[in-house]
Amino acid sequence: MTNPPYAPPALEPGTLRIVPLGGLGEVGRNMTVYEINGKLLVVDCGVLFPEVQHPGVDLILPDITKIEDRLDDIVAVVLTHGHEDHIGGVPYLLKKREDIPLVGSKLTLAFVTAKLKEHRIRPVTRVVAEGDRVSYGPFDLEFVAVNHSIPDALAVAIRTEAGLVIGTGDFKMDQLPLDGRITDLRAFARLGEEGVDLFMTDSTNADVPGFTPLEKNIGPVIEQVIAKTKGKVVVASFSSHVHRVQQVLDAAHANGRRVVLLGRSMVRNMKIAADLGYLEVPEGVLVDLKKSGDIPDHRIVYMSTGSQGEPMAVLSRMVNREHQVEVGEGDTVIMASSLIPGNETSVYRVIDGLIKLGANVVHKGNAKVHVSGHAAAGELLYCYNIVRPKNVMPIHGEYRMLVANAALAIETGVPQNRTVIAENGTVVDLVDGVARPVGQLDTEFIYVDGKSVGRVTDDDLRDRRTLAEEGFISVITVVEPTTAHIVSGPDIHAKGVAEEAKVFEKIKPQIADALEAAMKDGVTDHHQLQQIVRRTIGRWVGTKLRRKAMIVPVVVVV
Repeated sequence: MTNPPYAPPALEPGTLRIVPLGGLGEVGRNMTVYEINGKLLVVDCGVLFPEVQHPGVDLILPDITKIEDRLDDIVAVVLTHGHEDHIGGVPYLLKKREDIPLVGSKLTLAFVTAKLKEHRIRPVTRVVAEGDRVSYGPFDLEFVAVNHSIPDALAVAIRTEAGLVIGTGDFKMDQLPLDGRITDLRAFARLGEEGVDLFMTDSTNADVPGFTPLEKNIGPVIEQVIAKTKGKVVVASFSSHVHRVQQVLDAAHANGRRVVLLGRSMVRNMKIAADLGYLEVPEGVLVDLKKSGDIPDHRIVYMSTGSQGEPMAVLSRMVNREHQVEVGEGDTVIMASSLIPGNETSVYRVIDGLIKLGANVVHKGNAKVHVSGHAAAGELLYCYNIVRPKNVMPIHGEYRMLVANAALAIETGVPQNRTVIAENGTVVDLVDGVARPVGQLDTEFIYVDGKSVGRVTDDDLRDRRTLAEEGFISVITVVEPTTAHIVSGPDIHAKGVAEEAKVFEKIKPQIADALEAAMKDGVTDHHQLQQIVRRTIGRWVGTKLRRKAMIVPVVVVV
């Protein structure tokens, strides 16, 4: 249940205020704002990808309108890692103030800088690494290495006069990671000894018991699948999943295959990762799509985007026969990623389409070709026992995940009244070692629709859904109110309504009668006459056709 909005009190000096503007109650568009003594620190600014109820929408942003009038007070934006749900919204924030410093690891800032270049923004950046400690205004920041499904992820410890807060970002505790970079539990323990006033932890897998499996177990499975495939292999993954691409490159090399990267973001990100040394490309394995035409199917692997069923991504275009790479009998497609909640229908539609084309589809449900990048319940219990925080606020996840995470904290001894289950817009104040909700802002989705940002409303989307599901009916009538006479019409035009045009002949006399009766009663305003038309045909369509079509009446007064 969403909390009703209520205004927080004025912020007292020395109190730290925390406001999540995205990422709570959902998986994506992560963004949290910290405020103390008149200055703001932003941690992450990601995007949420649209679902079926968002027709025409490209991206969904955190509610950055809540800080539009405070842009000059932002001292920095800290980016915990380079996934889209944490960095994808940065261009839209920096369009409002371009010189906000971006703070993050080398790979994270390289990814976001390349993204900003497409928006013609040259950011102010500061590269940090685990162990670094920097200050921005009243915020003293220390960075801690955490393991995730992308290299160079960082947790951030935020020290202010109100106390010490740790935000984990997305993390897990893989003890044998591919790059040897484990979550630094010693640093968490040291911070715990110092006294953590508020621990803000990743909740995505909080309702999954046990421990997340090892990433290194995936490589051999991918290699076996490739070895058994007689035709071409397509591997779909996130365009920033460097570890997974590394495993595919190694598996292809072991099987004497070349690899083609498909998708603009995949090509861009992997070039950056290779240039910075995060991706080791075996000699001669990578080949450009334009030069791959002569390579036989049994000697090639395509690494593509589209693992979430995105309609414009490479894999969906293959299903629709709209991509130059075609899949069919003898080919294998590996879906090497987790399902983001809400994307299930789109993903299974793509899987069905691939199978219909004759391809063998290998996915997490039938083979161990992916492991999550998020800590499961057992790992979170370890963290709570190591850190021993005074207060806990679960972040990053749907509501059930937040609740499950809070329950884990309580099991380890955190008092129930010191666990804060917040929503987007919940205002939490940390003062005297206690974190408690003090207000609730009315946050909204900010929709990116082509070049439009924030102009598409929920009402617009409701209209789009109505058009898609129920159809469109226009009624055009020309009237002369002084004589209560209908000059022309009513002419009815329907789109997306299955019934034949002759069906509407039955309602035309009723519309004409209603208009004539209204004009005889002295109604002359065209808007009022249009409403009469809308009500008359709307009742008929609802009763006779069992539809709720969008109705656009046009009454011309002469």
